[in-house]
Amino acid sequence: MSDAAAPTHASAVLEHIAKSLVDEPDGVRVEVVDGDHRAQLNLYVADGDMGRIIGKRGRMASAIRTVTRAAAARDGVEIDVEFVD
Repeated sequence: MSDAAAPTHASAVLEHIAKSLVDEPDGVRVEVVDGDHRAQLNLYVADGDMGRIIGKRGRMASAIRTVTRAAAARDGVEIDVEFVD
């Protein structure tokens, strides 16, 4: 994957959403990993904040993935979002 196709908007959106949801915004980190067919964004949060990101029945996680994928479309790339414990 070239730098021109990096998911810059998507990673910024993911970081912004996560920081607004958690108790410790300084513990939020987004890592971009190049995959075979698409980039993967790994979201790391401080201990105890993962529940806020996942939400009840995974609804918050699903919404975060949807919004982040829409931002990636602006970058012209496809992404996967993973929440890393």
